[in-house]
Parts: sequence; C-alpha cells; structure tokens
Amino acid sequence: MMRFRPQEILRKKRDGQELDDEELRDFVQGIADGDVDPAQTGAFTMATYLQGMTTTEIVSLVLAMRDSGVVADWEAAGIDRSKVIEKHSSGGVGDEKITLLVVPVAVACGLYVPNMSAWGLDYCPGEVDMLDSVPGYDGVPGVDTFVKNVVETGGSIIGPNPDLAPADSVIFQVRDVTATVESVPLITGSIMSKKLAANPSGVVISVGCGSGAFMHTIERARELATSMHRVATGAGIPSVMLITDLNSVLGSSVGSAVEMIEVADFLTGAYRDRRVTELVLTISAHMLVLGGIVADMAAGLRMAREHLESGAAAAKFDEILHAQGGPEGFTAHAREILPEAAVVRPVHCTSSGWISSMDTTEIGKTLVDIGGGRVVPGGEIDLTVGFTEFAQIGDAVDPHSAALCVLHCHSEESWQAAARRLR
Repeated sequence: MMRFRPQEILRKKRDGQELDDEELRDFVQGIADGDVDPAQTGAFTMATYLQGMTTTEIVSLVLAMRDSGVVADWEAAGIDRSKVIEKHSSGGVGDEKITLLVVPVAVACGLYVPNMSAWGLDYCPGEVDMLDSVPGYDGVPGVDTFVKNVVETGGSIIGPNPDLAPADSVIFQVRDVTATVESVPLITGSIMSKKLAANPSGVVISVGCGSGAFMHTIERARELATSMHRVATGAGIPSVMLITDLNSVLGSSVGSAVEMIEVADFLTGAYRDRRVTELVLTISAHMLVLGGIVADMAAGLRMAREHLESGAAAAKFDEILHAQGGPEGFTAHAREILPEAAVVRPVHCTSSGWISSMDTTEIGKTLVDIGGGRVVPGGEIDLTVGFTEFAQIGDAVDPHSAALCVLHCHSEESWQAAARRLR
C-alpha cells in the first residue's frame, strides 16, 4: 500500500509551497515504481513549471531521481574514478552531435566517459535518436554491459536506462508532450540525475542559449547553469558550465541519420564546421583538466586537437560504436551503412541575399513536422529525415545555386510543406 497521497504533494506544489526531501523522494520513487499515475506526473511537471523550486527542492529532486535506480560503481570495476568525467548538453538544434564528437576525443586522450544521453525533446533532436539510425546499435544495454563497455573501450553512449535514474525516463517523456520542457528545475533534474547515476568525478555541461535552445535568453541560460552547478557542488563533484550560442543551427545538419554522417565526416576530417570544432575542443579540454590528464586549458586544447587530427578519435568512436552492436569501421563507411530518405533536394529562397538571422526553434519544429521528432511519449520517428548543408548566418543564398539547405523527406508532399516553412 502506498504510504503517501500523490494528490497532497501536487496540491502543495500547485499552491507554491516548498516540498521537503521526504515528499520529493516518495513522489519520485512512486513515478519510478509506477505507483504515481501518468496524469499525476504531468500535473507535477506543470505545477513545477509554473511555481518553480527552491535550490533545496532541486537538490532533493535530483538526488531522489538518481536514487530511483542504481549508481555505477567504478572502483569495483577497477577504474580510477578520478579519470571518469561526464559531458552533457542542455539541448539545442544541431547541438546533439557534440556529445558524440566529444566522447571519442576525450577517451582517446585517456579519460573514461560513461555518457548517459537522451532522445530528442520537443523541437531539439537527441543523441540516442542519432545513434538509433545505426544498424545494430544497442542504446539501452544493462548496467553491467554499460560498465563493461566503459572498462574495455573507455567510453559508452547510452539512452535512458531502466536501472539508471529510471524516474527520469518517465518524467522526460511527460515533459516532452506537456509543454514543460523549459522548466529549469526539471531540466536540472533530468540532466544531473543521469550524470550522478553515472557516478563521475567531474562534469562539463554546455548550456545552449538562443532561438535554437530551450533557454532563449542569456539570463535563463545563466539560471540553468547556476542551478546545475549548485547541484554538482551539493553532490561533491566539480563542474564546468559553458554557455553556448545557439541562435543558428549548429553545424551543417539536423536529424538522425544525416547528422551521423556529419559526425563521421568530422572525425575523419572530411568536413569540420568551425563552430562545432571550437566547441568540441573546448569541452574536451575542460574534461581533460578536470580528470587530471593535463594541467591547464592550453595543454588540453593541444592534446584534444592532436588526437582528433591523428585519427585516434575516429578509431575510438568506431570501437565504442561496435562494442554497442554497431558495424565495424563506421566512420569510413557511414554513407553506405545509414538509411536514406526517399526525397532529397535543395531548398532555395525566392530572392538573392545573405542570411542575417534564423528562427532556429521553427527549424526544429519543421523537423518534427516531417517526422523527425515525437508528438507523443515513446512515439516512433523517421530516422532518415532532416536537413543537410544548412546555410549559416552571413552566407549568401539565391533562388538557383546557393541553397538554404538540402531537405531530406519521406514524400514529395512532406518536402513541399517543409520547404515552405523553412523559407
């Protein structure tokens, strides 16, 4: 028999009262166990979105979400935990590829990175959706397999796991369809519960800011960064929070399979976007400093670039992907391996000019419209659709040669509707 009444906790939060540690632990564990109804979970996310949470409540929420499952034990696995460093992003259009690039660079440099990532959320795609486009990839291995892969390859990138912070999986999906994605306490809870369940000795998080991020203003981005930093400090680990510009599409592609091709091209050196390169090297360097591999950022940047340029990071990505069921030699054969959309064609503007700005949220919503994002929890998405060769701010475009992007869709009708919205 349930020893608490969920509706009483909901009533308190609805009315703006502070929930204590026991109440939050009871409610979160009830979500994980299935004792709290999905409608009550939705009510909780909305009440939290509207009323907010104190720092004490947020810390209690994160620790309750972490403790709803098991916590990785690296000492038992024979790993020096001081070299276990996590990376995460608060989300943004085009930003999802960064984790998939940072992990192999950091691991090639000597760190262990047990990365817990996520599906797409609202108008922002997700790392796990990208990896799901790779035939054979297993994004939800058991905890023992997850730990084994980190021990043997140095890193692993997985999705929400039923054993690691399982309450987050439920809350995450509810947030996606209840217009509560942007809540700072809930974003903090989702990110930090997964990070702490992976049990790192430090964490680097990029907080996207701008029209393509959940935090549209610098003030909101700082609020989220501060919230996550306080939780990390409360959990006893150092953290680095980087606020990044997402007022335009990051990189040249958005989608699942199409972004995996950009990942392969980046790692092999076939194509590297300037902004993506700067962010990947900066995050990797901060991780190397936290893990004690280097003494300062300058040394970290040099080491990260060396391991990227040498091909060591590409080889490590192939190793990590193969350990999770993916094909061998992925980065060299990505185009042959990945599925393709039925209709692939450039989108041109109606007059010549230069890109001065873009509504990146609308670009993300266009991806959802063509099937590349979810509209119901756990819904299937089309892993082949998306955008490539995206024009950037300052680029010249015209009706004939220089396109806004190349649009990948499942049908001609879908292509036409998406092209209109993109223009």
